[in-house]
Amino acid sequence: QICLSLVKLLFYLAHSPLGSIVLLDFQPRQFVMVDGNLKVTDMDDASTEELSCKEDNDCTLDFPTKSFSLKCSAVGKCEGINEKKNLFNAYRYFFTYLLPHSAPPALRPLLSDILNATGDLQYGINETVKAFEKVLHLYKSGLYLQKRPLLLKDYISLKGFRTVEGEDYKCWPSYSHLGCLLSIHSAEEAAAICNSQSQCQSFIVTEQRTWTGRPLASFQSSWTDLIPDTNAVVYIKRPASSGKRL
Repeated sequence: QICLSLVKLLFYLAHSPLGSIVLLDFQPRQFVMVDGNLKVTDMDDASTEELSCKEDNDCTLDFPTKSFSLKCSAVGKCEGINEKKNLFNAYRYFFTYLLPHSAPPALRPLLSDILNATGDLQYGINETVKAFEKVLHLYKSGLYLQKRPLLLKDYISLKGFRTVEGEDYKCWPSYSHLGCLLSIHSAEEAAAICNSQSQCQSFIVTEQRTWTGRPLASFQSSWTDLIPDTNAVVYIKRPASSGKRL
């Protein structure tokens, strides 16, 4: 969410009515989230000036760990230098820390492609926005889910119930520090997640939604202490075929 909001902001700055705007003091502390959107808190160090040049050798974009050679345009300006400076700063201050860690496994190669392409400035801001929107579409639609055996049949569902909230086993990347709370596309995906976690014996799906509209599911190591909740469904793993019964 943060990275997508940032690239939309950088897209606006690259195509603003004033021309391409560069943020000269590009630091995480210069941004704040407002209603799920990233905003710049200080525009004092913003500039529309692009570096003048006579030849391509005048257009070197230097960062502490990398340098890039840009083209000198026919009008004597370093082509796209403001856009590219913003984009590489987004890569080194935001993308490298946020993109690799929290996506479903099937989407991580696409995010890795974005990371590599922006880190080498192979993408401009237009291509970066399109790449992010493609990942978002796959994420919201569930199209990233690979065909797999149906696992929900191995669970008993109890509508109108949930378990008492409390500290349980933890997982990454959880929306709660007290337990394992993840966004899912469907109960079927939740069943696959539960099966992949040795501690998981049940999960609860409520009407809670993330910013993408995906439901949240709480994965738990037990299913005792059920309480009524008209907006929830608890799914309990069926016992192995060993004569045990619920």
